[in-house]
Amino acid sequence: MQPDDKEPQQAAERPDARDPAAPEPASGALLEPPEEAVARLEAQVAELKDRHLRLAAEYENFRRRTTKERAELWARAQADLLHRLVDALDDLARFAHIDPSQTDAKTIHDGVDMVERKFWKELEAIGVTRVDQVGGPFDPNLHEAVTTGPADHPAKDHTVGAVLQPGYQLGGALIRPARVVVLTWQGERSRDGDETPPSPDGETG
Repeated sequence: MQPDDKEPQQAAERPDARDPAAPEPASGALLEPPEEAVARLEAQVAELKDRHLRLAAEYENFRRRTTKERAELWARAQADLLHRLVDALDDLARFAHIDPSQTDAKTIHDGVDMVERKFWKELEAIGVTRVDQVGGPFDPNLHEAVTTGPADHPAKDHTVGAVLQPGYQLGGALIRPARVVVLTWQGERSRDGDETPPSPDGETG
């Protein structure tokens, strides 16, 4: 056996042999003692817990403040509406307590009409509109169908024939739907009383 054949094998078996590509250990690196690591982590947890409690307290204060501000804003809005209506309420009270035996019907009628116009002037100023149009198409988003009635023309099918109780909107939002009678086209009646059903194009034969 030749010495040259043993040299590579012996070099690989030596304990101090290192891979040239392996990283060298950092010189002067110190491992943190367990006690110091635990203390450091406990300090971080305490800091995070304190931060969480502070954020929770700030959020609770914000929630209470916004709730209070919302209630105050609502109260101011109600007070503003009442301020707008007090003059009309005073006029209504005066007409409600007049002596009918000493006042003619036209005076009472004109007075009530004046009070209504005063009310509507202030209500329209805050965005209130009335839903009471007759002849328009029935809209389930604005109307409540109380009953139906016969339409005298195909074009009036599914339209509002009468308003039994007006509806109201505030700023485009429905406050109360209008209660209406909906017209339906059932075909033209013939001379002998039978109904002639409408043709597909809407015309009677």
